[in-house]
Amino acid sequence: MLPSGMDPRTPVLVGVGQVVHRSGEPGLPGPVELAAESLRRAGTDSGTGDALLRSADVIASVAPVSRQYADLGTLVAAELGTSPKRTLQSAPYGGDAPQRLLNLLASEIAEGRSDIALLCGAESVASWNVAERSGADLGWPEQDENARPDRIIGSDDAPNTDMETAAGLWGPIYVYALMESAMRNRLGLDEQAHLARIGGLWSRFSAVAARNPYAWLPRERSVAELITTGPDNRMVSTPYPKLLMANLTVDQGAALILCSAAAADAAGVPRELWVFPHGGATATDTWFLSERTDMAASPAIAAAGRAALGGAGIGIDDIAHIDLYSCFPVAVQIGAAALGLCIDEPERPLTVTGGLTFGGGPGNNYSTHGIATMAEILRRNPADYGLTTALGWYITKHGVGVYSAKPPAGLFRPVEAEVPVARRETAPGYTGPAVIEAYTVPHRKSSAGDEPEAVVVSALNPAGARILVRATDSETIAAVTAGDRLGAAIDITAADRFILRSERTA
Repeated sequence: MLPSGMDPRTPVLVGVGQVVHRSGEPGLPGPVELAAESLRRAGTDSGTGDALLRSADVIASVAPVSRQYADLGTLVAAELGTSPKRTLQSAPYGGDAPQRLLNLLASEIAEGRSDIALLCGAESVASWNVAERSGADLGWPEQDENARPDRIIGSDDAPNTDMETAAGLWGPIYVYALMESAMRNRLGLDEQAHLARIGGLWSRFSAVAARNPYAWLPRERSVAELITTGPDNRMVSTPYPKLLMANLTVDQGAALILCSAAAADAAGVPRELWVFPHGGATATDTWFLSERTDMAASPAIAAAGRAALGGAGIGIDDIAHIDLYSCFPVAVQIGAAALGLCIDEPERPLTVTGGLTFGGGPGNNYSTHGIATMAEILRRNPADYGLTTALGWYITKHGVGVYSAKPPAGLFRPVEAEVPVARRETAPGYTGPAVIEAYTVPHRKSSAGDEPEAVVVSALNPAGARILVRATDSETIAAVTAGDRLGAAIDITAADRFILRSERTA
């Protein structure tokens, strides 16, 4: 029997499964194999074996990157021997996918359009790399080029403007490094103080990973180890050495089973395994980084957080367990500020997995691991609430979820949160005076060790418009790397050249 007063359509998370295949272990598993194994483990976790897997009416998959299957769910269903009526898949790129898919599945359950739903994802970049080096045959299943899921969830517009691409901001490594500099500017810290801040944050994350059986790098790291460069921790783009960045070279999978309370009860899922989504929200920041008013802030995370907490009927101080999307330190700092959290609160760390460096960064699927781990924590602490965030592109697409083993007051209703419109003008091709608001120095590998290959600056002209410049001449690189150049006045002379006029403006 259901608890008194509970709507039988109440969505509930009843099974979670995670798998990690570490380097050196036998085999080269692909996304299909890892996702299917994660669902098998979720079935076992639910106490029902494969009963819920065989009865599922929909399977939603997080789009894989290591092998870009157009409809991963169909291949996983075949691997499991199940026949769901529908398959859904997220847009090709975006770590917001797990929360968006969960919101959709939970709302379909609440609305009576689904009874039992599966959510899965996996990445096999580590195995792919091994096969590339050794020439081994992966043996991963192929899929017809015309295969399509019943529905694709999420947006996947181009992530960069022409000016951003010309400045070399074509990937997360460089974009987030630039944003980290903007965060340092906002905080008013010098380089060493800021490096100690983010090194401490990541050291605390590594301590959580050391206790996580599914972490890719389950070892606690000291601040000095994380911020000191060397052969095993090369500088990639200031201020980020390798150990302050997401680690995508992993083999990991995670899966969730959601169903209605009525279906969970009928299947005999023990009540102590039930975890309920209480609030779920998504939101999108100004799409292009260069057009955001502040590169070190996220109005969308703030809006999604308010909506998710509002749906749960609680505030941020009621949250006992937190997992913020943690591809780079700046993402955690921006998320924490938007939600009103402190980055150094011993009783309430900001990760439950260890984050994308130490827990592992399986492409778009990280947050499925975060939700699975959160569910296990909430089962052990049934009076508590947990909050997880998900993030896509460059702190662009967002999802926030609130969970608890306590039944919700009403049916789950996800929200697409409204974000105040705010846009900074940009000035591609501008020449003239400007002030550096953020900068990063990308490094290249060389036989003599890592060395700067360029300087990328974000500068504001007297009208407040933003200009991005990538300079590669040795004179400019030497001038910028000789000191702290945040707030320095420059003269932009071309799209790839500027002159440093002073160290800081008055």
